[in-house]
Amino acid sequence: MLKRILSLILFLAAFQGFSQEKVPLEYFLKPGYSYNEDIPTPASVLGYNIGEWHVSYDQVHMYMKALAEASDRVKLEITGRTYEQRPLMMLTISHPDNLSKLNALKFQRSQLRNPAESRDVDTENMPAVVYMGYSVHGNEASGVNASLLAAYHFAAANEVEEDLKNIVIIMEPGINPDGINRFASWVNSNRSIHMNGDPYNRELNEAWPRGRTNHYWFDLNRDWLPVQHPESRSRITKIQEWKPNMVLDFHEMGTNSTFFFQPGIPSRNHPLTPTKNFELTEKIAQYHAKYLDEIGSLYFTQENYDDFYYGKGSTYPDVQGQIGILFEQASSRGHLQESVNGPLSFAFTIRNQFTASLSSFEAAVAMRTELNNYMRDFYIDAKSDADADTNKAYIFGVAKDNGRTFHLADMILQHQIKLYSLKEDITVNGVDFKANKSYIVPLNQPQYRLVKGMFETRTEFQDSLFYDVSAWTLPMAFDMQFMAVNSRILNLANVEEVKKGLTLPEGNVAGAAGAYSYAFEWGEYYAPKAAYHLMDKGYNLRVTHEPFEVSGELQFGRGTILIDKGRSGASDQAFFEDLQAMAKATGITIHAVNTGYTGGINMGSPSIDVLEKPEIALLVDGGVSSYEAGEIWHLLDQRLEIPITLLPLDMVSRADLNRYNVIVMPNGSYHSLNNTATESLQRWVSDGGTIIARGRALNWLNDHKLGEFSFKDKTEEDSTIQKSYANLSNDYGSKVTGGAIFNVKLDLTHPLGYGYENEELYTFRNSNQFLLPSENPYANPLIYTDDPLASGYVYPFNLEQMKNTAMISISAKGRGKIIGFVDNPNFRAFWFGTNKLFYNSIFFGQTISSSSAR
Repeated sequence: MLKRILSLILFLAAFQGFSQEKVPLEYFLKPGYSYNEDIPTPASVLGYNIGEWHVSYDQVHMYMKALAEASDRVKLEITGRTYEQRPLMMLTISHPDNLSKLNALKFQRSQLRNPAESRDVDTENMPAVVYMGYSVHGNEASGVNASLLAAYHFAAANEVEEDLKNIVIIMEPGINPDGINRFASWVNSNRSIHMNGDPYNRELNEAWPRGRTNHYWFDLNRDWLPVQHPESRSRITKIQEWKPNMVLDFHEMGTNSTFFFQPGIPSRNHPLTPTKNFELTEKIAQYHAKYLDEIGSLYFTQENYDDFYYGKGSTYPDVQGQIGILFEQASSRGHLQESVNGPLSFAFTIRNQFTASLSSFEAAVAMRTELNNYMRDFYIDAKSDADADTNKAYIFGVAKDNGRTFHLADMILQHQIKLYSLKEDITVNGVDFKANKSYIVPLNQPQYRLVKGMFETRTEFQDSLFYDVSAWTLPMAFDMQFMAVNSRILNLANVEEVKKGLTLPEGNVAGAAGAYSYAFEWGEYYAPKAAYHLMDKGYNLRVTHEPFEVSGELQFGRGTILIDKGRSGASDQAFFEDLQAMAKATGITIHAVNTGYTGGINMGSPSIDVLEKPEIALLVDGGVSSYEAGEIWHLLDQRLEIPITLLPLDMVSRADLNRYNVIVMPNGSYHSLNNTATESLQRWVSDGGTIIARGRALNWLNDHKLGEFSFKDKTEEDSTIQKSYANLSNDYGSKVTGGAIFNVKLDLTHPLGYGYENEELYTFRNSNQFLLPSENPYANPLIYTDDPLASGYVYPFNLEQMKNTAMISISAKGRGKIIGFVDNPNFRAFWFGTNKLFYNSIFFGQTISSSSAR
């Protein structure tokens, strides 16, 4: 013990010395290796030693290209591009003999997923595959910098060549290129030559939105299952192609911590993950402990983090016969920072991550056959579980929305899951599923457990604490009818397998040019995109607040959009061609209406409002949640292709707010808005503007008299005199609503309900904010039911508090409206089912009657 303490003291002194001097390559490398001098070191390409500066992503790309050109062990592949058009890199590192037969190796690995073939696979003589993924969070920079060392080591170390005959490394040196570059630019531009580690230093306190996220400010570590971003899609394609035995996920945590590696807390594993997975993870952990002991690093395991949500990098593999391993290194955040354990240098954090890369490699070498056998047995057991399951498939679909159905089907296909399109109408337990608008996912396939994880509803748990969400039931997220079906139903259904190249079905115009008017219903997911772009061309769009019919045949519901040429000056033919192009692009059906004398209401009815083209400002910066702002930005910019202004809070007092008719206030703190900004917002709303606000923004609006919102403030009564101190953290943690799915009831006649077919809706909640319904019953278009829990965990007292409270409430000020959301309708870009509530607020908020507001 004394020897270890002394070595730790000497080690801390060593890396403290490196904080302001050049860091030699030998500081990182493990003794006992010799290196091929023909392979370039990182410093020979970068011009500086690892740890002295934060590497930018273009420098990573530059080094990896040089490495691939110099080494016959390395193959570099560009698998895609980020939103900012940076290349997404994947390195394949192995013995040259393996690199010459990659397709054969991939085919051999694919056999492990097929029980009919896997028993004949020679697992003792097939290589193991290790995926190494660094810095999914761009400001957790020790990972991406360590990847250069790892790539160099495996390309140049003479002693690993024999081991590489049995190992294939799939390395993603920087999972989040845009975030990595944003962060590196910040810390490098604020780096002093003479550093002191002061945590208040500007270098260590990056500006909003910080470098953690991608271009649209998304946490890519939550996107492995939803795959809504190019970085995730490229990575998952490669993961599914190779089916690695181990998936390594390199992160950082708080500066005052040490180093964590999995396993995490045993009681927080997902029940679909086999116990054997945890056992193998623990066995691998012994290698990490040995390597970290050798360099005197502090570490811990099984005391934090979990393996529950399958959308995270270290958990997604666990439901597919792989071993996902999370590494968390205490972060220096810049080049040097004070910590309770002494000065924490960037070089030291990199060294730990590189060391964990080496220990993982040794574990893979030693456990190769065991890991291959585990994957084989995982899928044999999955086949047995599928055979024993009374349910044989899931069916899902939406009759009047091609967009949502397409996006869920497309998401499923990304994960090498077999999917079938329904080719005839069927009724299952009284629910109609339409041909070409519904899909069936069989359970009898290799991805049985992953399919269950996507579709299951779960409300009982071994543990009440979750590192991330406790529910993500995908059909609920898409507001889609679905159910488990048995083999009898499957045998009756006419189906056709869907391949990965699924595309959004095209829409059309039913009718000819020169009609009296044209109409399309609002149910399609991309109807708002069509509406905006038609308005942008100068056409006149109106929304109907009552149903109508045409010639006794076509029935149109509330929220139908009527289109005419307005003052565009377009010819009948040009107008018609624009309608055709927009219908084709968005999947909507536009109908010609040949008379204004329609059934129900007529085309000139006072129950029809002219729509203004949305001019949107999204408030950002300061205390605004960058995650939530990014979700809104992505939704409007990528999906609807609507230009928006990202308006910083400190610009509100100076901006001409009359440029906008909609201002969006995401969840967050707005205390930095000064009196001038507040008064400007008050005038703007009173003059007819629409504010869409979420979460804590409602508290600020209420406090500053811009809207009226009241919240429950009741606390749980507890008469216990003494509780165990050891349970303190768990007791408080169990009361957190980390993310679950709830039942709400929607008023379909309200403008915010337009486009929905069913008043029963699912919403996602990750807060304990309880909004009291307005005394005006018309101001509460969406409320929680008296039995709200649909899937996931919620503390019983919080569940009681939630019952019959408002999820959306409308407040009025002058001629303007404030639309208040408790829950996030755009959560992580995959809650397609509630996106329309947000769309409706943008397009129809202007039409809501002041009499129906608080």
